Amino acid sequence: MRLDKRWLLATLVVGALAVALVFEPTRYLSLDFLKQQQAALQSLVAAQPLRAAAVGFGIYTLVTALSIPGAVVLTLAAGAVFGLLWGTVIVSFASTVGATLAFLLARYLFRGLVQSRFGHRLEAINRGVRNDGPFYLLTLRLIPVVPFFLINLLMALTPISIRNFYLYSQLGMLPATVVYVNAGTQLAAIERVADIASPGVIGALALLALFPLLARLAALLLRRQRFLADFPPPAAVEHNVVVIGAGSAGLVASLIAATVRAKVTLVEAGRMGGDCLNTGCVPSKALLHVARQVHAARSGAAGLAATQPEVDFPAVMARVREVIETIAPHDSVERYTSLGVDCVPGRARIVSPWEVEVDGRRLSTRSIVVATGASPLVPPLPGLDDVGYLTSETLWDLEHLPARLLVLGGGPIGCELAQAFARLGSEVTLVEMAERLLPREDPQVAEVLEHALRAEGITLHLHCRAERFVLDQKGKSLEVEPLALGETDCFTIAFDEVLLALGRKPNVQGFGLEELGLLDAERGTLPVNDFLQTRLPNIYACGDVVGPYQFTHTASHQAWYATVNALFGGPLKRFAVDYRVIPWCTFTDPEVARVGLSEHEARERGVDYEVTSYALADLDRAIADDARRGFVRVLTPPGSDRILGVTIVGAHAGELIAEMVLAMKHRLGLRKVLGTIHIYPTFAEANKMTAGAWQRRHAPDLLLDWAARFHRWRREGRGQGG
Repeated sequence: MRLDKRWLLATLVVGALAVALVFEPTRYLSLDFLKQQQAALQSLVAAQPLRAAAVGFGIYTLVTALSIPGAVVLTLAAGAVFGLLWGTVIVSFASTVGATLAFLLARYLFRGLVQSRFGHRLEAINRGVRNDGPFYLLTLRLIPVVPFFLINLLMALTPISIRNFYLYSQLGMLPATVVYVNAGTQLAAIERVADIASPGVIGALALLALFPLLARLAALLLRRQRFLADFPPPAAVEHNVVVIGAGSAGLVASLIAATVRAKVTLVEAGRMGGDCLNTGCVPSKALLHVARQVHAARSGAAGLAATQPEVDFPAVMARVREVIETIAPHDSVERYTSLGVDCVPGRARIVSPWEVEVDGRRLSTRSIVVATGASPLVPPLPGLDDVGYLTSETLWDLEHLPARLLVLGGGPIGCELAQAFARLGSEVTLVEMAERLLPREDPQVAEVLEHALRAEGITLHLHCRAERFVLDQKGKSLEVEPLALGETDCFTIAFDEVLLALGRKPNVQGFGLEELGLLDAERGTLPVNDFLQTRLPNIYACGDVVGPYQFTHTASHQAWYATVNALFGGPLKRFAVDYRVIPWCTFTDPEVARVGLSEHEARERGVDYEVTSYALADLDRAIADDARRGFVRVLTPPGSDRILGVTIVGAHAGELIAEMVLAMKHRLGLRKVLGTIHIYPTFAEANKMTAGAWQRRHAPDLLLDWAARFHRWRREGRGQGG
C-alpha cells in the first residue's frame, strides 16, 4: 500500500511539472521580465507589504520545493522589491523551507528503494552522515557551484535528521543569499546573472566553504590543546604505545606495533592468550571434539554397531589442558619478546594519559591501547551464591562430570556446552528467557538446533525466567517462572551444578579508567568513537572491552585500527573501523554460521530482500557422510545477485561460510560463486548449489523462449545449412 502511495505521489509531482512546463512558468522567472516588472512590484509591496511578502514567500517556497529553475532570479527580485534586510529574511526562510520540502519528498519517494538495494555499499556513507552529516551538508551548501536541488536529493537518501537538514541548510545558504539579494538591490545595473556570479564571487564563496573544514580542524586542535593543558605531556616518553591486556586484541595490537618498529610494552596480570586460549575458544572446542567422538560411537553408523563408551571425565579435562599447553607457545612471553614486544607481568593502572603504573613501576608512553577483555555476566539472583555456580572461566576446574547440569542461557556458549556435557553423559536442562535459542538468529535456525538438542535428550525450557535458587535438605534447585501467555504455574528444576552462560560484561574496573572519566557511568562500559578512541584522544580501546561483537576474530580486526590510529593517526587522517562483513559461528552440531543480515535484521532495517535456500539433504557429500541436516540461506536484493547476508546450518558450516565472507568482502555476487569450480564431492558445493538455485529463479525466460524456438526451427530441418 505504501509503495502505491509513493508512485501516486511521484505521478502527481511529474504531472504538475509537466503542466507547469506547458504554461512556461520560467518566462516569468527571467531577468528581463523581472526588470520590466520591477516598478510594478515595488508599488505592490509599498501598498500591501505583508501580503506581498507572504505571496513572495509562497512562490519562492514552491519553486524551490519542486526544483523549478529560477530561484536565482527570485532572489534578485527579493532584493529589488524588499531591500537587503527583508529580502534576505524572506529568501533565507523560504529557500530553506522549500529545500526541506524537496528533501522530504525525495526521502519519501526514493530513500527506501535506494537503501534496500544499495544499503550495504552505502553503510560507510550512512555511518559518516550519522556522525558528521551537518558538517558535510554545511560544506556543500557553502559551495555555490553545487546545485542546491541536487544536495536536497542526495541528502534525502542518507540518515541525516530533518532538524539538522533544516538548520544547516539555512546556515549554509545564507552567505550566497546575502550576495544575490544585495545584487538585486542594484537590479538596473545587472545585464546578466553571470555578472553576479563572477569568478571573484564564486572564489570567495568557495573559500568560505573551507570554513567548516577549518572549524573542524580547529575544534580538534582545541580539544587536543585542552587535553594537553589538563594533562601536560612529559618532555620525552619511553614508549610509543603501552598495550594493557594480552588476549586476542592485545596480542595483535602489540605485534602490529612491534612490526612497524615502534617501542611497545604489553602488560598482562594473568596468563598470556587471554580468555580465548585459556578459558574460551580453545578449551571449549577441545571439549566439543571429545564429546563429538563419544556421540559418534554411541550413535553408530551404517555397518557399525552402536556402543556405550565409558567416559573418563578427568582424562577428558586433562586432554583439554593438553591442547591449551600445545597452543600456548604461540601466545607466550618468549615468542612475543622475540618479536620485539616488551612483555611485563602485573596489574596495569592508567594514572594519566601518558603514564601506566604496573605494580609500582611507571611506564611513560605517547599512546595507550586498552584491551582488557570481558568476563562472564553473573546475575543478582537470590540464592545463587548459596548453591555455587560455574562460568565459562571456572568450568575447566571441574574434576567430576555433573550428573545433573543446569545451563542458564541459550546463546552460543550455553548451547555449545549444554550439548557437550549431554554427550559426555550429564542430564542437561537449559533455561532461556527468550522465545528461542540463539535469539540473534532467525527462527528457522533456532528450530533446527532445538530439534537437535531435544533429540539428544536435553530438556529445554524456553521463554522462562529464573527466579531464585534454593539450597535445602533435598539439594540444589531453581524456581522458574514461565513467560508465555496462559502459563502461570512456576516450577522447580533440581540440579547438581549450574553453568551461567548469560553473556559477558567488559572488564573496566581497577584500570584507572573511572578516575580519568572514561567510563559510561550508567552502563559501566568504555565508550569509543569510530576510530576506537576514548574521550582522551591518545587512549584507545579494542576487543571485548568495547564490543559490539565479542569474537576473537573481531578483536583482532579492531586491534589493527586501534594500533594504526594510535601510532600514525592525526587530525587529518585516521581510520574508522569497518564492521561491514563480520562472520561468526556457533559450534554446536549442527553448526550455525552467519555473515551479514538475517531476515529479522533485514525487516527491522526496512531492507527489501529475497531468500534463496538450499537443503543439505540434497547435497551428494552430505548424503554420503550422513550429514543431511541443515541448509544454506542467502539474502539478496530483489532481482540482484548481490549478497546481503548468509546463514548456514549444518556440518562444517564454520568452514563453508568463508567463501561467502570473501564474496561479500569483495562484492562478488552469486553469479561469481556459481561460475567458480568446486571440487566434487565436497560440502563446499552447497554454496554453488545455492547460487544455482538463485540463477534458476532469475533465468531470462524471454531469451529461453527464443532459444526454444531456435532449436525447434533447427529440428524441423530449416537450419541444415549451419
